[in-house]
Amino acid sequence: MAEINAVLSRLTAEELEEIRSLGPKGRLGRHLVEALDRAAGGPEAGRGLYVLDGDVNGNGGQFHILRDDVSSRLFQSETDPR
Repeated sequence: MAEINAVLSRLTAEELEEIRSLGPKGRLGRHLVEALDRAAGGPEAGRGLYVLDGDVNGNGGQFHILRDDVSSRLFQSETDPR
């Protein structure tokens, strides 16, 4: 699995802002899942950085959220400059 900081550094500013606007447990749209995959190295390379949240949408699809440690890393960086 890709290193968290390396993947986050490869996301565009717009992608990072959109993820931050969703909050720590925000549901990731398909385009954000694809952005994480791209940043991790290619199709499905970001699997494990995002996980299913357990809910199913009206079309039978599943929702993805950031894994807890990835979310913590991203949202900690806003409040802790380390």
